[in-house]
Amino acid sequence: MAWDPEQYLKFADHRLRPAVDLLMRVEATPRRVADLGAGAGNVTQLLTKRWPEAAVTAVESSIEMVERGRATAPEVTWLHQDVDRWNPTEELDLIFSNATLQWLGDHAALFPRLMRQLAPDGVLAVQMPRNFSAPSHALVEETVRQGPWAGRLAHLATSSPVAAPAFYHALLLPLAKEIDIWETEYLQVLEGDNPVKEWTKGTWLTRYLNVLEDDEKAAFEADYAARVVEAYPKNASGQTLFPFRRLFIVARRRS
Repeated sequence: MAWDPEQYLKFADHRLRPAVDLLMRVEATPRRVADLGAGAGNVTQLLTKRWPEAAVTAVESSIEMVERGRATAPEVTWLHQDVDRWNPTEELDLIFSNATLQWLGDHAALFPRLMRQLAPDGVLAVQMPRNFSAPSHALVEETVRQGPWAGRLAHLATSSPVAAPAFYHALLLPLAKEIDIWETEYLQVLEGDNPVKEWTKGTWLTRYLNVLEDDEKAAFEADYAARVVEAYPKNASGQTLFPFRRLFIVARRRS
């Protein structure tokens, strides 16, 4: 899937905050670190600053993001590769993934596989959005169903790709000696014209826009924009409040 780093980074501060919150809960001194879905490298740089002696590998499927990341974090080993096909050649001390694994299917197989790629006492640290029932995302599916593009886009409309916390606890329990799972809902205060549309355009909306040609792409975006601006009106100060729920997992592998 083609990504636009500039569009994604429009809300860099808000997108970075959950990664920082996750990072602060990782108690480890890793020598080998992997950042899965490293994007443009802004989170990867946090990892290199936290553990400057560690060998850090960034795995990213978007060549646009990889090129941006190589320019901003040249000390990191960058792999242009799909995360679900990534297979490290050695056990890792930390696998860190911020807002990526929701794009991958079959979590029942994915999470145990990631745990098995860790060395004993290694840590899996994951953050995923769990906001898919909110208007920002539900209105994408409504736009798909009610437009002339429904036939071409309907296969992309899915239920929430992220399960409830208890699912991940049960999944990791046989492999983990410690599991910490929590959720946080951030009340994000956004500025600008229809900022929730701009936010979604940098992530979830991209998978739909990439399928359409220019004229239809513009029409789809305009249709969604009209719906979502009503769901998230500006307050008296001209700001838009955008609640966003995220799921966090920190699991340490059994010895």
